[in-house]
Amino acid sequence: MTAHAAPAIELSGISKRFGPVQANRDVSLSVAEGSIHGIVGENGAGKSTLMSILYGFYEADAGTIRIGGAECRIRTPADAIGFGIGMVHQHFMLVETLSVVENVVLGAEGGPFLKGGLARARAELARLAADYGLAIEPDAIVGDLSVGLQQRVEILKALYRGAQILILDEPTAVLTPPEADQLFALLRALRAQGKTVIMITHKLREIMAVTDRVSVMRRGEMVAHLATAETSPPELAEAMVGRRVLLRVEKEPRPRGEKVLEAVGLELVDARGVALLRGVDLTLHAGEIVGIAGVAGNGQSELLEVLAGLSQPSRGVVRLAGNILSSADRNPARLRKLGVMHIPEDRHRSGLVTAFPAAENAILGYQHDPALGPGPFLSPAAIAAHARETFAAYDVRPPDPALKTAKFSGGNQQKIVLGREIERAPKVLLVGQPTRGVDIGAIEFIHRRLIALRDAGVAILLVSVELEEVMALSDRILAMCGGRITGERMAETADERDLGLLMAGVAEEAA
Repeated sequence: MTAHAAPAIELSGISKRFGPVQANRDVSLSVAEGSIHGIVGENGAGKSTLMSILYGFYEADAGTIRIGGAECRIRTPADAIGFGIGMVHQHFMLVETLSVVENVVLGAEGGPFLKGGLARARAELARLAADYGLAIEPDAIVGDLSVGLQQRVEILKALYRGAQILILDEPTAVLTPPEADQLFALLRALRAQGKTVIMITHKLREIMAVTDRVSVMRRGEMVAHLATAETSPPELAEAMVGRRVLLRVEKEPRPRGEKVLEAVGLELVDARGVALLRGVDLTLHAGEIVGIAGVAGNGQSELLEVLAGLSQPSRGVVRLAGNILSSADRNPARLRKLGVMHIPEDRHRSGLVTAFPAAENAILGYQHDPALGPGPFLSPAAIAAHARETFAAYDVRPPDPALKTAKFSGGNQQKIVLGREIERAPKVLLVGQPTRGVDIGAIEFIHRRLIALRDAGVAILLVSVELEEVMALSDRILAMCGGRITGERMAETADERDLGLLMAGVAEEAA
């Protein structure tokens, strides 16, 4: 951008209210052309609402939008696309049964004859692959692609429609660290070609790695605009939360207790005959956190599901407090009664019914608790009181039990799940991706809760794609590759290179 060129985007005095909630309050933002601009803040800070206004999902109650110096009114996504704005959502807008090229042209077929549109799309995909390193098989079925490649399809969709400004909402929330690094390389290539990128996130690693400038939002307001090279993670964290945030996990060494959960020879073969778990042995002791380190798709998810009773192993034995669990015992309701609680990896698929009010999600699985109503009848007042108590303890925002769960931010949805499971006094806690899509203040809160549970004698199995999180929280670390445990390390002596080799399937002796 030349010294006198107009900003690519200029927002002035943007305000937006949803009923009693002021989502944005007098927000102003300027984004330079040909830059990568980060917007950070806690869940519920108003980041996504602001970008949804820019992309036409919502219309602002007040304020102006300028694109390239010209004031414009954006009432629909079609208007935004017409102004050269594309958006990649945290939850992808793809039809998984269609091919890549069919998804790319969907809604932009270019006339009644699909064949011609597909031919043009193939040629454009080849050009985009050459310009930006976005190579992808156009006839691949989207549902068969990895999450990282599905995200690439979303970016291709935006570029195919002529986007000069690309908005990415929590782009690494579902990516592994290697996939995130690939995304960063792509964003740098887009910047080099003159594209403008806005990245909504709460992860300071990616802000420091790839942005030129960063703006900080807190409780609906813009509180800081900073050059990335002139700031630091602690400064950003404090601006986001409004207080000093502890970025490292503090835990004292403690002797582990008795053996609580044991799995011997667990195997799982799916309907296609593919082995997902191969002779997995593990032991959990009271008062310890055992972390599973592995690249996504190497059996960690299936291990959690078997231990939580969501699927039955093909072979193997599970013991709880020394007693073998029968097939009748291995179901979620029975395991909850035995003290085995589960925080699922995917809160939308397995943890919540987002169409239900938050109060109902706060009791899912525990609705037969006599404290919630007499006999077969539930008491709405008791349910609401329970939700308000949980929301206060876990800082759920807004603290409204009647609000539909879909209206909460991802981090606040996660807190609802955490509160529901943790407050039931677990003996064993199975935790999948505890901080996925969660802001830095909530991450600190969740980590402290997990350490407090461990110190209180709970046995915790932790699965996370964030290797740094596994190393920080765990007492012992098991590496998985190809459905097998490939090695074990004490967290205090583990290092990333060693664990990386084990995660890649290198023999423990070689690692």
